[in-house]
This record gives sequence, C-alpha cells and structure tokens, in this order.
Amino acid sequence: MDTSLARPQWRFTANYSLHRQLQVGVEVNPRAAEIGPLVTLFLLTETEARPALFFGTSSDRIGSPAGEQSYFATVSKYVPRLRTSFYGSLNYSEWDGSFNFPLGVGIELGKGFSLRPMYDGNRGHAMLNYFTERYGVSLMCVWLDTPGISFSAGF
Repeated sequence: MDTSLARPQWRFTANYSLHRQLQVGVEVNPRAAEIGPLVTLFLLTETEARPALFFGTSSDRIGSPAGEQSYFATVSKYVPRLRTSFYGSLNYSEWDGSFNFPLGVGIELGKGFSLRPMYDGNRGHAMLNYFTERYGVSLMCVWLDTPGISFSAGF
C-alpha cells in the first residue's frame, strides 16, 4: 500500500484449516517488524435460511500501531437474487480500547469480478476484486484516497 505508515506497506498472511470450522494462521508485517496470530472459528455455516456466524482475531485496522489485535464476531449472508453478500461485525479494538461496528457488501459484477465497499469501524475503503478458484487480485482504495494492491493464492 502506498502510505508513509510502515505497518500497512507490506503484509503477508498464511492460513491453514485445521478443521472445516477452525482456521489458524499468521500475519507478517515486515516494515513494522511485526508477526501476529490469525484465528477464525466458524460457528454457523450459511444456509439458504440462515447467515454464517464466525469469531476470530487478527491485527487491528489498517493504520493501527504494531502489536494491536482486534477480536470480532461477524455475521454474513449471500443473497443470490441480488448477487450480493452482506456482512456486519462487532469488533473489539485493542488500539482504541473499545468496540466498533465494521460492515460491508460484496457485489458480484460477473466473470470473477466483484466490488466491495466497506467500513472498518472507523474509515471507509473500497476494493475491485478479480478471483478465480485458486488466485485473486484486488485493487484497493484504502481510506477512500490511498491506492493499494493485494494478491492471493490458495492451494
């Protein structure tokens, strides 16, 4: 990400599914000399009638100081008729020492492309994504004014 802040300039994550309901991983932010845990527990999987519910921890928001974690409970639901997914979280931020309420939508544009406007509990962001079964790329507009790019791969 193109910013003077060291922590979000480069970020690497790796996740591993220990069980279909438990994912663990690590986040490395080399410019801030930071390594932190990633954990997600999927309590409810989404069905036609009910949303997904999961809990977890990761580093705090983009721009937060090194070493600050967040702890979240997130509800998400895909609405096929709208080709859109919605999510909302109750998030505890170590950086703020308080709760905030991130939310966002994922709008399918077709042929692997999607648009994701979001609010991280403090500031807005937008992403234009392209995903295939094994890889993806996202063009980011962090804080709605700072460009970034993200690459992902699964195997």
